[in-house]
Amino acid sequence: MRSLPITISLPLLLTACVSNPLHESAADPQACKANPLAVQVMGSGGPIADDDRAGAGNIVWIDGKARVIVDTGPGSFLRHAEAGVEFQDPYVILLTHLHGDHAGGLPGLLNNGSFSGRKDPLIIAGPDGSENLPATSEFLDALIGAQGAFPYLSSYLDDAGPLPKITVRNINTRRDDVQAVSGLTDVTIEAISVHHLEVPSLAYVIRTKGKRLLFSGDQSFLSTGFVEATRNSKPDLMFMHNAISMADGQPRGLHRDGRSMGEAAASAGTKKLVLTHHMQRALDD
Repeated sequence: MRSLPITISLPLLLTACVSNPLHESAADPQACKANPLAVQVMGSGGPIADDDRAGAGNIVWIDGKARVIVDTGPGSFLRHAEAGVEFQDPYVILLTHLHGDHAGGLPGLLNNGSFSGRKDPLIIAGPDGSENLPATSEFLDALIGAQGAFPYLSSYLDDAGPLPKITVRNINTRRDDVQAVSGLTDVTIEAISVHHLEVPSLAYVIRTKGKRLLFSGDQSFLSTGFVEATRNSKPDLMFMHNAISMADGQPRGLHRDGRSMGEAAASAGTKKLVLTHHMQRALDD
């Protein structure tokens, strides 16, 4: 990631960490795991390789363990190693949508996991499909199913073989209400459908240790259901994607511009807003 490291501190030690080992000024990439609760940005880049940012990816650290992964963009796999993520620890991998800059690193992550000795099951949740795009279950089957691109990993999807069982959850993107993804011992996860042109897409709300984290995913100003579902929810940290500028001709059917992001954050009563998923066209403006 090209930007300087940042740390955002909130009450009860909720922290957002961004670090880049390529720069001498970067913070220790394993510092986040020392916090009772932290979010680490593993990749803050977009789909164009025009700087040294990894693709979209985040880790929610709870009591020193990487419990929730939100998106697995290209390059985030390397950041997992630098941050000291153990494949045995995540409860769930959440995919906001199935564009390559958000899900392209998943095969490498699962291949890495095949060496981990993990026994506990793993949840992978993401959007359902459309006429032109697969559901998350179909995506996983195409990647690691018995007839998929990497069939040697197929025992993730069945009860045979040495790999931990993956449970895939397709989240309905045609609903406007908040949908439960999982209610685990120490974390609750909910999904909200968002508008990202024709691509089935989701935002996620993660609640743990009395704090609320909101990952907006790629969304446009037409995500009215998201605004209503999050109104006055007061997230402690809200992550929004800085992909387009206020200039004319920007793809507003895909992304929110700066003003629209501010309006959505204000409607939610956001305590701290973190901009990520940067594209050069937005940074240059």
